[in-house]
Amino acid sequence: MSKLVRRLRGAAVAGGAAVVTALGYYTTLDVQKKFELASATGPLLRTLDAEDSHRLGILAAKWGLFPRETRPDPDCLRVQLWGRTFPNPIGLAAGFDKDAEAIKGLMGLGLGFLEVGSVTPKPQPGNDKPRVFRLPELKATINRYGFNSAGADAAAHHLESFWKRVEHHPDIKPGVLGVNLGKNKLSEDAADDYAIGLMKLGKYADFVVINVSSPNTPGLRALQGRQQLQDLVTFVKTTRDNLDWGPGGPPPLLVKIAPDVSDADKADIAAVVAATQVDGLVVGNTTISRPGAVAEHPQGGEAGGLSGPPLLSLSTQVLADMYRLTGGRVPLIGCGGVSSGEDAYAKIRAGASLVELYTALAYEGPAVVPAIKQQLAECLARDGFANVADAVGADHKAAGGGLKRSRSWGRGG
Repeated sequence: MSKLVRRLRGAAVAGGAAVVTALGYYTTLDVQKKFELASATGPLLRTLDAEDSHRLGILAAKWGLFPRETRPDPDCLRVQLWGRTFPNPIGLAAGFDKDAEAIKGLMGLGLGFLEVGSVTPKPQPGNDKPRVFRLPELKATINRYGFNSAGADAAAHHLESFWKRVEHHPDIKPGVLGVNLGKNKLSEDAADDYAIGLMKLGKYADFVVINVSSPNTPGLRALQGRQQLQDLVTFVKTTRDNLDWGPGGPPPLLVKIAPDVSDADKADIAAVVAATQVDGLVVGNTTISRPGAVAEHPQGGEAGGLSGPPLLSLSTQVLADMYRLTGGRVPLIGCGGVSSGEDAYAKIRAGASLVELYTALAYEGPAVVPAIKQQLAECLARDGFANVADAVGADHKAAGGGLKRSRSWGRGG
């Protein structure tokens, strides 16, 4: 045996022993320590290219390397919506698990719900790289992914495999699963694209989202215009209602809008919501604006959608406006800039029944999920709310129909 072979074998034995020792130590940790340990790897991951780091996060969740939450949520966080039970109102926004590869690992973080996608009917590569840029001083990100997607058939395969596992192990799906639909960049018929996505993926979804708000697909946001949006939603909703969904009925249909809409756009969207009786809105996506310090940042001039704390104020104001314009009659999911329980609480008081995060997970790691839930429960108790539903739209009620600006809104705006 050569010296090199002996050295390699020795290194393999030593490495294996180290892994066994580390795993043995890991199994002795309590749940909170496991979350903290997973988050401690964040600085190392952020030495990698932003998109490579994102991909590594997906693989870690897919391979079961994320910690798994086993502690029950406080009863005050439980939400009943669309006939579904959300163990808590904190979800992961679309864009993280684009192809539904890592549902089990992500749900295991203790999220109340997970939104996979955006999924396009046909596979497409998205925009050229580099297309993701960190603004670490602001804990923000600019991306111009452009709906990179393995396509609806690939997502359907992943979703079907997940649901088959759920049949034997129901505990791997503690929360609610949404599917976010996009259109192909070169498609000439957006309505057909969304209808195809619904037909292929709707049966796997607890709710479905029509995404017309990404800034990275040419012409997509034009679909938020009143007539365009009404025609689109009517077509997709009619498609849904004509399909056989079995005893569970059809999945609720939501629309995801941008935070950059004008006051006239907001009024038009509210009118479409009323006319089509869509089941909810996701408010909102990333912004093309560059508020505050973002404009001065070296990466601030990159094209694409901005996410993270600088988006909080704008997105929460749009959320509040949509709650007011829809009279609080349509469930809203608040998304944009959430990185703490106070942020989530501000969204809820502004009108959100559910809240999504994304960029905070990239910067803070898995530990941000239990932290937000704990802080949110403390906010509810502090202000005398028995549950999340009681706090929804509280700022409007406190202002007698107007809007009382929450103290959390101004961060990063």
